[in-house]
Amino acid sequence: MGKSDHTTERGRFWRIAGAGAAFQAGSAAIDSATIVASLVFQLTGSAFAVGFASAVLRLGWLLPQLVVGFLAERAHRRMPFYVFGAFGRALMAGLIALLLWFGAGMSAVALGWVFLGLWTLYAFVSGVVAVPYNDIVGRSIPSQARSRMLAWRFFGGGIFALGVAAFVRMTLDVLPSLQAYALIFGLAALLMILSSMLFVSAGEPPIIRPKAGRKPPQDVRAFLSGGWLVLRTDSRFRLFLQSQWLGGATLMALPFYVVAANGSGVTVADVGLLLGAQTAGALVSNPVWGKLGAGKLRMLQTVALIRIVPPLLVLVLLGLGAGLWAYMALFMVIGAMMNGVTIGYLGYLMEISPDDRRPAYSAYFNALASPAALLPIFGAGLVTLIAIQAVFVVAILAAVAQLILLVRISRIVPGA
Repeated sequence: MGKSDHTTERGRFWRIAGAGAAFQAGSAAIDSATIVASLVFQLTGSAFAVGFASAVLRLGWLLPQLVVGFLAERAHRRMPFYVFGAFGRALMAGLIALLLWFGAGMSAVALGWVFLGLWTLYAFVSGVVAVPYNDIVGRSIPSQARSRMLAWRFFGGGIFALGVAAFVRMTLDVLPSLQAYALIFGLAALLMILSSMLFVSAGEPPIIRPKAGRKPPQDVRAFLSGGWLVLRTDSRFRLFLQSQWLGGATLMALPFYVVAANGSGVTVADVGLLLGAQTAGALVSNPVWGKLGAGKLRMLQTVALIRIVPPLLVLVLLGLGAGLWAYMALFMVIGAMMNGVTIGYLGYLMEISPDDRRPAYSAYFNALASPAALLPIFGAGLVTLIAIQAVFVVAILAAVAQLILLVRISRIVPGA
């Protein structure tokens, strides 16, 4: 390898990591488990609206990938798909900022539903990004360096997100609520534009040619048949998908932690502190995830074990009637957990995807995992019909089941 090639590799590594860090900070500003959940509950007072906001973000991320995967596998370049999704989601965040800034004359409920409409568009435009991002990163960063890149991404993003959390706290404390949320979404839009520009500047490596005798599917039926074949024949893919469904059942509780905190006397302005605690938890966990990332399945098992802690802890806090500081400790654990969830999921999906079929594998996996995105709405039903504690009990049971399944994967797939 020549010096220029090495320089290009290093440059791509740091630009991709920097793009991820900027996006991490931007997405922290409009985190669905804190900022958006608090805003939607404030506007609508509806647990179902809170559950919908969380569910549609995940569903919008997953569903478009089947279409994008089919188109991207046939395309000569994947970067145009990334450009559409990345700059498109920044535009939608900017439009939401304008809505909140100028929407003071609307009723709270009407504003809440218009917000949810734009939030849905944001989610589905964002979903275009996943397939090209996974493929371009997979071709740009060698397997042994991907977990390190993701750890740097989340470390840098965590540093920036601490500043974002301070900004959120300040704006919610000194400005009228809607104007504060508008500025928060505006900041998110700017950070997402920065992220998009950094990633595009890294460039796209040459497409890896398909293996001899294999051509990309020529029609939708062949592409979908390929997904069914992968599901039947690839045991790692199938079992990882099942674990992802169980993981979705644990994450359905996410938007309701802030609802539980609000019910315990935590104010709207305090949401900035909860976000800061969540960000700090993600930040301090990075060295651990960076080290565990070399054994990607072991990392997933560790994360599954940690998934049990937040719902168990919040049940204790609800029973004790705990206050702000206790909930900040809870959100630190949530931040560490979610960081591990994202790094583990991305790393293992790239690991099990053949180099020449990564767009298709990403599309198949995320489309098949998409039904789990609706579980926060099921969680809202548990909150409404039983009690908020019920959603956390179900999350604990799902986390235990996921851990058992991931242990089974390690026994079925030696050296995974």
